[in-house]
Amino acid sequence: EVQLVESGGGLVQPGGSLRLSCAASGFTFSMYTMSWVRQAPGKGREWLSAVNSGGSLTTYADSVKGRFTISRDNAKNTLYLQMNSLKPEDTAVYYCAQGGWRTLQANYWGQGTQVTVSS
Repeated sequence: EVQLVESGGGLVQPGGSLRLSCAASGFTFSMYTMSWVRQAPGKGREWLSAVNSGGSLTTYADSVKGRFTISRDNAKNTLYLQMNSLKPEDTAVYYCAQGGWRTLQANYWGQGTQVTVSS
């Protein structure tokens, strides 16, 4: 059974940082592109970033480019999203997904972790 479990969300002040993690199990993690998406209150899901299976290629949405960094540790079956210079508009539930290179189409999704940016 494929499982994706996000963690690391929370409340942070504007300008602050958070690192999200996504623990993967039930599939060969190192063989899949992985991605992050988010959903703000009252809005649809927004694709944010993806990393290829080996971790050598990354891509970002314009809204987070230069502030967020995606990475992965295939030895630990874990995907990360380092988020810096956070803004109130980054408030959302963040999901990791199996697949999703610059698309919201993915094979599996995690349950999400809440990120709230507020003073």
